[in-house]
Amino acid sequence: MIEKDHPEISISTQSELLGLNRTSLYYKPKARNDSDNIDKQLIIEVFEKYPFFGYRKLSIFIRTQKGRVINHKRVLKYMNELGIHAIYPGPNMSKRNFMQAAKPYLLRNINAEYPDHIWSIDITYIKMQQGFMYLVAIIDWYSRYVVAWELSNTLEISFVLEVVKKALKTGVPEYWTSDQGSHFTSSQYINMLEELKINVSMDGKGRALDNIFIERFWRSVKYEEIYLNEYETPRQLRQSIIKYINFYNYERPHQSLKYKTPNEIYAGEYIVKEHSNTKSRKSPSNSWMATTATRYASRQLFEEQRPATRKN
Repeated sequence: MIEKDHPEISISTQSELLGLNRTSLYYKPKARNDSDNIDKQLIIEVFEKYPFFGYRKLSIFIRTQKGRVINHKRVLKYMNELGIHAIYPGPNMSKRNFMQAAKPYLLRNINAEYPDHIWSIDITYIKMQQGFMYLVAIIDWYSRYVVAWELSNTLEISFVLEVVKKALKTGVPEYWTSDQGSHFTSSQYINMLEELKINVSMDGKGRALDNIFIERFWRSVKYEEIYLNEYETPRQLRQSIIKYINFYNYERPHQSLKYKTPNEIYAGEYIVKEHSNTKSRKSPSNSWMATTATRYASRQLFEEQRPATRKN
């Protein structure tokens, strides 16, 4: 645009004709020095080891543990340039719809005493190389058995209703608990449960521990499977989750279950006594056995889930 060596028109005249600030024409950008590259390499090194560090923690850690001072604003700038971001809770999936009615929390003084006594449902997000996928799961409190689950690339209510239908083909719990997210306060969802005489319970605000069993499952599936792998496609993610949940239900021993698997407890092979270090064979009452037999007589197998086999 500007010809600095023009034989007839000076740079000043050209600047005036083009409406440019003349001083900007003499600016020479400062060449990047090796310090920038060293800082970036150090950020990458620490981040790969601690991917849950945000830019402030990275800055402090590098200063205190690596002996190099990098301002937290510069760390943030470099992270953006490198395209790296801390692992943190993503889109808020527990946002309540205040146009819909929430249910009270019913489990304050109730402990799960047998399979299908209490179920929890929740949604979490999984970050992929491109975008997000959403995982919904339903877990049995007593056995920690994952009754049903589903993946979706959207948060439409239909994907939640689908997993509820799938779970109800396996059994019908007495209590069903969730947070107060908009999916779980929708009339479609609540009506589906109340038609089966299920007691619908919802966590109170600020009571995250009310849904602790499914929160522990999220931690397990993320730290034992998802964070260890990279997924380019939803198909890869789905295959990975199928494999992990089968492992979780049928092979992974749980300390809280006296090192039995969720399937062994859910299938009725063992009972777990609270505050006890011993296991004992289940000897359920006749009424409980009759109820169980009725519920599971019509159990259907799922394409992505092996069935738990009850021993009546």
